[in-house]
Amino acid sequence: MIKTLALIAVAAIGALLIFAATRPDTFRVQRSASIKAAPDTLYPLINDLRQFNTWNPYEKKDPAIKGSYRGPASGPGAGYDFQGNKDVGKGSIEIVESSPPGKVTMKLDMLEPFEGHNVVEFSLAPRGDATEVTWAMHGPSPFVARLVGVFLNMDRMIGRDFEAGLANLKARAERA
Repeated sequence: MIKTLALIAVAAIGALLIFAATRPDTFRVQRSASIKAAPDTLYPLINDLRQFNTWNPYEKKDPAIKGSYRGPASGPGAGYDFQGNKDVGKGSIEIVESSPPGKVTMKLDMLEPFEGHNVVEFSLAPRGDATEVTWAMHGPSPFVARLVGVFLNMDRMIGRDFEAGLANLKARAERA
């Protein structure tokens, strides 16, 4: 009986590992929102990391976050190193490309709770009296992330944060 249970457990673990190995080795999470503001109004709120952190949902997840800015105030080379609670982790974000008023690309390097090196993109597209703001993140999905992804829907988890951030950005921009 114990032998049978052990064989079933080994087979289940093996099947789980094989299934995780078949999942995509890259990921992409993306959310968009329509904001009643011009791209010229929204762009500085993204391209300047100090402004970005006024509506960034991850800053709100840990009021005691420790962060330090480096480089220029905005645009390529502007960086922010942070260390927060378990909901935020430890890492850095840096603007690597900036094309006013339509696109900002950042490099996100996470050290904790899991190491990860991803690209974050913001695109702003005028739509009548509003701007369609898209927040996307993509990068490699190593085996451990694929295994965790079997149990946790990362798109939903990260996507909720992006939706909250876009709602914060919308409230800030439309209030101004």
